[in-house]
Amino acid sequence: MRRPYTAPAGKLGSPPTGGTVVSKTGAPARFDATAQHRRSMIAKVHVAKAQLRMTSDDYQQVVLRVTGHDSSAKCDQAQLAALIAEMKRLGFSDQVRPRGSRPADHPSARKARAMWISLGLLGAIHDPSDRALEAFARRQIGCDRLQWANQALVYKLVEALKAIAERHGWSQSAEGVKPIMAATVLKRRLCAAILAKLRADEIVPGSWSVERAAYEFAGLEIDLITASDDDLDLVARSLGRVLAEVRS
Repeated sequence: MRRPYTAPAGKLGSPPTGGTVVSKTGAPARFDATAQHRRSMIAKVHVAKAQLRMTSDDYQQVVLRVTGHDSSAKCDQAQLAALIAEMKRLGFSDQVRPRGSRPADHPSARKARAMWISLGLLGAIHDPSDRALEAFARRQIGCDRLQWANQALVYKLVEALKAIAERHGWSQSAEGVKPIMAATVLKRRLCAAILAKLRADEIVPGSWSVERAAYEFAGLEIDLITASDDDLDLVARSLGRVLAEVRS
């Protein structure tokens, strides 16, 4: 709801012969495999942050929730492993994609992906990753890759996603909604639908409004009608995380 190390100056002279690095005691310097592995894990955490398109605030909240620290640089290996596992639960994949298997990037596919991620926040699907979306698309439209699907097939896919949304209380109706406001209205409805599930599961009091939940879980003071799309996205992610945590 996110210095490069400089070796101390020494005496001028030639480096040790034979290409072996020696310590001040004269013994060969040892490669610190543990430190290298930890640096690699920290790098993977930041790759996950970029892949999941987390804001700095979202990322910091996840790090704090999982490890108790405000930065991955302060984590030990066990905490970093737990953090990477959480990133994978949120959709991060550290598998190298085969060449030519980039995510579908045409406009209708991007719309399908955005809906898929939103359905994950709503608790309507268990895996919000691109891999799971591709598998769902194969079942729905019979196309091996969403990137190869034509407009008519992707429209059919989006309609299937809308049907899931409706079953989970997220209205997709465009009746009376100006096209320029359609995306914002859907974001408001998503926040309200997630909150309805939190109320139904007795996670929050039935009297809570989206505004109250936004303040409690995202630290935002908003008016639902005038809130920006970015604020609505943050509220939906924050409420969705709470729903996922209590249901896991």
